[in-house]
Amino acid sequence: MADKANLDGRVAIITGGSGGIGAALARAFAAHGMRVVIADVAADEAARLAAELGAERALALPTDVADPESCVASVARAVERFGTIHVLVNNAGLGLGAIRRDHFTHGVRIEDITPEAWRRMVAVNLGGAFLMARAAVPIFRAQRWGRIINVTTSFFTMLRPGCAPYGPAKAGLEAWSAGLAGELKESGITVNVVVPGGPTDTPMVPAESGLDRSLLIRPERMAPPMLYLCSDAGGAVSGRRFVAGEWDPALSDAEAAARSGAPIGWPELAQNPIWPGGKPAA
Repeated sequence: MADKANLDGRVAIITGGSGGIGAALARAFAAHGMRVVIADVAADEAARLAAELGAERALALPTDVADPESCVASVARAVERFGTIHVLVNNAGLGLGAIRRDHFTHGVRIEDITPEAWRRMVAVNLGGAFLMARAAVPIFRAQRWGRIINVTTSFFTMLRPGCAPYGPAKAGLEAWSAGLAGELKESGITVNVVVPGGPTDTPMVPAESGLDRSLLIRPERMAPPMLYLCSDAGGAVSGRRFVAGEWDPALSDAEAAARSGAPIGWPELAQNPIWPGGKPAA
């Protein structure tokens, strides 16, 4: 587990922070001495979690990550309250249950997806991470220290029939994460991806899924790799994807990261573009 001493006092914004994975992260971060900003459209649930964690430790902010002004305002209020921010976890997501709750047993068809449902899911699951990062990066650049952690999904879900628009939006987030990690190289800002690795015991897996909930990944499994990335040791790690379900807490953080990590996205497919004059500059 990450060294608690060098996490104490660090400030993290967690989008979608009021329930499921977000709430598990908020509790784990706070237990390690971090300050947490619970940014969520579910304002009442965010307020309850912040009250549970305590006013010294947590701040609830009603935030719609699909709204640029809401994102800018939430980052500004977090800085006003805690002095700065160090970590942005882009966890907010809209699941396929918003289209059909039985999607695990009957895949979503293109005819099921209204244009508005497509736009909203892409706006939240892909656009929200961009908008939050765009608001946070100037602060990270100025202090030459920042962590961006994006929650995508398994490659299986990205490509699986019946998982649109959720899978394609998360695939876009995965690809953008790789590019942003390269863009911010040597800025003091890291960009990484953490995924559960499979169906997780959160409201995004509805009762209609037919899955045995005792076999689902616990949302708390997402915390150890993220705490590592937030620590001083995580400062040398960027452009990586970690599967939380494969993170072994019995190992040292370095060993667990090596076993559960890989480069973001599909870098092996990007090595030989047909490019004028050879290959483009990195």
